[in-house]
Amino acid sequence: MPDARPQRPRILYSFPHPIDRPGIANTALQQVLGLARAGAHVVLFCTSVGTAVLPPEVEVHETMVIAGRRVPHRLIGVQRAYDFHDGRVARWLTRHSANIDVVHAWPRGCLKTLLAANRLGVVGLRESPNPHTASVIRESASASADAGVPLPADHSHAANAAVLAKEQAEYEAAVAVLVPSDYAREEFLAEGFPEGRLIQHRYGCDLGAFPARGERRAGPLRAVFIGRGDPTKGLHVGLEAWRLAAVEGGEFRIAGRVQPDYAATMGHDLGLPGVEQLGFVDDVPSLLADADVLVLPSWTEGSALVILEAQASGCLPLVSSASGPIGREGVDYLEHRVGDAAGLAEQLRRLADTPSALADAARHLTSIRPTLSWDAAATRLLECYAEALERVRRGPGA
Repeated sequence: MPDARPQRPRILYSFPHPIDRPGIANTALQQVLGLARAGAHVVLFCTSVGTAVLPPEVEVHETMVIAGRRVPHRLIGVQRAYDFHDGRVARWLTRHSANIDVVHAWPRGCLKTLLAANRLGVVGLRESPNPHTASVIRESASASADAGVPLPADHSHAANAAVLAKEQAEYEAAVAVLVPSDYAREEFLAEGFPEGRLIQHRYGCDLGAFPARGERRAGPLRAVFIGRGDPTKGLHVGLEAWRLAAVEGGEFRIAGRVQPDYAATMGHDLGLPGVEQLGFVDDVPSLLADADVLVLPSWTEGSALVILEAQASGCLPLVSSASGPIGREGVDYLEHRVGDAAGLAEQLRRLADTPSALADAARHLTSIRPTLSWDAAATRLLECYAEALERVRRGPGA
């Protein structure tokens, strides 16, 4: 018999935030755009579109816009806003389930939607941009202890029993959880999550925003750290490594706001020769284009987008084993153990002493740019949807 499944999958994509923001909103937007370019029919639910430009092929529903004006989450309470969004999506799905093949939903505002999908026989997938929440909380606490600085109470990775319980319920309601890296997958498995309910996809990079570089400039090693300046990103490890490496004439630029009490504990290392604090930086592409290496000693990541952006820019990532890199270790990036300042320092010294290795890395990373794109990520995501549909068709234990 011919396969009755649609050749052009019909996706209900639910994102409980405005989609015109940096961070996870940009990830969601790029996924939707990539899926649309790949020919999928996408019905997008988000709280507001704002300034984001979406093609006419994407059917858009804004859940927190009244008379053309966005209703801020804080006006009714952040979790209430997530729940309101979730309820609207679930009700729409109940009326239109015959027109949807796969639900792709994001955290904190998807439980009702996933339960409705189960009831209606629609495949419900839950995005996990981070490792398992229990792992994130535990590793973030470890980073905080290592740095000697507490995380702010409102930090997204701070211990919160209510958040953990809600996300556990979302995991259970999904047919499968989408994880973006080997590290994220391994952390789910370590928490006892069934391997058969994990599907690994990947993120991408906007190659137009991060152009390829030319030949490497002459001069000493130039390193850059880009990210939130708190213990979970491991900046204190990066600075310790810079001190141990003692790169003559080198530069270490720090882009991102640094948590004040965290900065106070790193005062000496922040004053090391070559270290420059830039604060918040709008022009990340120029920063990466001018750097030899990205330093990212994170304690926990799903799959840090800045790694792909660095690779696309010809900037070699030096990352921890918990950063969720994509590619081949030792070729597309260099890896060190979490918290291993000495190992990172050795990599910095070696690269500083062999400028030809930096030039070779830049040329190699430029050659793999097409594999880093959001279109490549969309191709993999469509494969994940097909895999999930096939798993459901074959039934439990198949």
